[in-house]
Amino acid sequence: MKLHDVNQGIKKNKKRRRIGRGPGSGHGKTAGRGHNGQKSRAGWSQRATFQGGAMPMVRRIPKRGFNNKFALDVFAINVSQLEKSFEDGDTVSPETLREKNIVKQQSYDVLKILGNGELSKKLNVSAHRFSASATEKIAQAGGSTTVLPGKAPVVKGQKKADRSAE
Repeated sequence: MKLHDVNQGIKKNKKRRRIGRGPGSGHGKTAGRGHNGQKSRAGWSQRATFQGGAMPMVRRIPKRGFNNKFALDVFAINVSQLEKSFEDGDTVSPETLREKNIVKQQSYDVLKILGNGELSKKLNVSAHRFSASATEKIAQAGGSTTVLPGKAPVVKGQKKADRSAE
């Protein structure tokens, strides 16, 4: 193979295939759909899991684990990360965390501050939840914690009306 043969025959802007424009187009009459059968009909579609009538892979593979679709998506951040990223006297909130690119996740339901690491700076922290050790460490450093309103966790046996009162 020679260097000038590498891209030979490759078209950068390939012309769109015009379907059903008569026999002279090369894609006329049946418009590239063959003659008869299910795929030749208008509106034909097939499930993504369909495997030619065989038992689908999705149904053959054993299922394991549990997925709670009602669970809140909690983004947790440690006190040690706040120590690195913020200056003394700063305000920490979901907005400031996103501005400083600490929160890389696009969306979450709840922001929780955890107490792993040390904190020496006085910070005013606003979040939906705090661990007991995080609250203690922020208070020891002279900072304050503000609990933001958010989606309340569903407690088994608690009615919807009871949750909205909180």
